[in-house]
Amino acid sequence: MRFRHRAVAAFATLLLPLAGLVGLAGSAHAAASATATYAKTQDWGSGFEGKWTVTNSGTATISSWTIQWDFPSGTSVTTAWDADVTNSGTHWTAKNKSYNGTLAPGASVSFGFNGVGSGSPSNCRINGASCDGGTTVPGDDPPSAPGTPTASGITDTSVKLSWAAATDDKGVKNYDVLRDGVKVATVTATSYTDSGLTAGTDYSYTVQARDTADQTGPVSAAVKVHTTGGGGTPPPTGDKVRMGYFTDWGIYQRNYNVKNLVTSGSAAKITHINYAFGNVTGGKCAIGDSYADYDKAFTADQSVGGVADTWDQPLRGNFNQLRQLKAKYPNIKVLWSFGGWTWSGGFGAAAQNPTAFAQSCYDLVKDSRWADVFDGIDIDWEYPNACGLTCDTSGSAALKNVLSALRAKFGSSALVTAAVTADASSGGKIGAADYGGAAQYVNWYNVMTYDFFGAWNAQGPTAPHSPLTSYSGIPQAGFNSADAITKFKAAGVPANKLLLGIGFYGRGWTGVTQDAPGGTATGPAAGTYEQGIEDYRVLKTSCPATGTIAGTAYARCGSNWWSYDTPATIGSKMAWAKTQGLGGAFFWEFSGDTGNGELVSALSNGLS
Repeated sequence: MRFRHRAVAAFATLLLPLAGLVGLAGSAHAAASATATYAKTQDWGSGFEGKWTVTNSGTATISSWTIQWDFPSGTSVTTAWDADVTNSGTHWTAKNKSYNGTLAPGASVSFGFNGVGSGSPSNCRINGASCDGGTTVPGDDPPSAPGTPTASGITDTSVKLSWAAATDDKGVKNYDVLRDGVKVATVTATSYTDSGLTAGTDYSYTVQARDTADQTGPVSAAVKVHTTGGGGTPPPTGDKVRMGYFTDWGIYQRNYNVKNLVTSGSAAKITHINYAFGNVTGGKCAIGDSYADYDKAFTADQSVGGVADTWDQPLRGNFNQLRQLKAKYPNIKVLWSFGGWTWSGGFGAAAQNPTAFAQSCYDLVKDSRWADVFDGIDIDWEYPNACGLTCDTSGSAALKNVLSALRAKFGSSALVTAAVTADASSGGKIGAADYGGAAQYVNWYNVMTYDFFGAWNAQGPTAPHSPLTSYSGIPQAGFNSADAITKFKAAGVPANKLLLGIGFYGRGWTGVTQDAPGGTATGPAAGTYEQGIEDYRVLKTSCPATGTIAGTAYARCGSNWWSYDTPATIGSKMAWAKTQGLGGAFFWEFSGDTGNGELVSALSNGLS
């Protein structure tokens, strides 16, 4: 992928010399020739992205421009591009670069910056004049700042604002109402109702007065508003984890974006997201798909924030969408999951030097471009000291050593978790590693209680791929959720550090003539993306469940036989998880659910 490099301004406290101030004052004769407008283009809670747009509103070409504004204490610029930005305390100055200072009449140019804090700019001047193009009248003072707005009548989509009037020696003409630094209305009264807002969203409002000579005064202090509804208020989740996997590749053929978590209603019902997957190679954590992770430009209709990505913003891709999601749903925590079935072969080298591995993971997860996106790290090692796609011989202590190093590096405040096997058979994978000893270093284990059976055994017998309990005729003893949880507890893993796994998909065979489980088959049933596997959202109508065994639904449709979880079976599994004192549940993965998130709803409601 190609990237355009941007100049990044270095910031230091700069006291403007008297000559510089005189020079700025001397440009006031061009007061009406330019305007500058501000927009907060992104807000991710711990920081934001702002943009100034300069427009030549006059009839002569402008050869240079300088914008000055004030930020309240605690709000500041950290990096900028396409302008040289300096400050003296809370007063900020931006000057054009050599390549963007000249503007023909009617032309515009923008520069952007990243910042911290929640304040909005005030007292804006461009080339010494008002940024809104108003005049500067010698001997006529601009109006005072209006009173801080008060908010009332807050609904999902509107808020009423009121403020104390500004004063002016010649009289106040009207007021500009600014939402997140952008003018949304001009009114003559000292109140305004702003509508068309998004439910469950934070907004910041300020007001600025204009006198009869069109001079604007300073911006008022800000009032914070949080609209009702939406996902901004965390649901009553108690202490149970509700975690789902979001796959980086889902944005391609599946066309499942982070925004789908919002439109489906799922984001309001979960507590955590595992972003899958980062690679493990050369004994280090590495990027999995750079284009999907941080480069893909999402269109406005694909974006959580409803604004299209631009070529020059600091971060795009899924990471930026997750940042926007967290701003909208501040209760959600995001972990970056490394490994998975395909990339677990890299953990053997990582286990040889756990400290170096942990350092590489920390450096990647805490990269300054997206450090605020992730609340921790998840390790999906399939499987330590056992066989998955490849066989590992690192020894039973390897997982414990890796997790110990990760906890030491990430610290006690970060989330450190691991996806683990559910093979409770005699001599099976649970006994191959020291899961009990490693448990002290994790917040929880994601016990992968699915994929016990499937059409990799092409001739069957047919069996539910995620049985909650054993049953008469089960193909393999110890291949069920209850036995796995029991075995982890016996190994010394606390119950509240175990999450029950749910698959949002089914596994199926074809060439089946028997309705009940245990029938023979001729191979895997056809699936949309892979043979033998299909999303729940498809199966619920193409092959509706007709029976239940061991807590999992199944159905035969023609010669195809499928097993999968439904809202009803998920509800019963969540009830069981609560009786076992488990820490919650997780699922693989969001895109298998219906458009209205009925499986996520069942999981969340079942844990309430």
